[in-house]
Amino acid sequence: MWHFPEKLTAASTGLLLTVLTASSALARRARQRIADGERGDVPGWVMVTLMTAGLVAIVWVLADDWLRQLFQQAVDRVSGP
Repeated sequence: MWHFPEKLTAASTGLLLTVLTASSALARRARQRIADGERGDVPGWVMVTLMTAGLVAIVWVLADDWLRQLFQQAVDRVSGP
């Protein structure tokens, strides 16, 4: 069965939640601008892209071992014994 990485502490959980909250706020703002007929500005879209990349990097660092284990289990199940 899967085990969540032990590296995930209260501090890193807080950081992850902060990044998720900021990303959500930026995405909400972008959706409002599109709904208002405004295409948005380039710096805003760059910020959304950078926040997404940062979120992926944080998740990757925290869950690297777990994701490798998950992938290996999936490959083992498909290829069989």
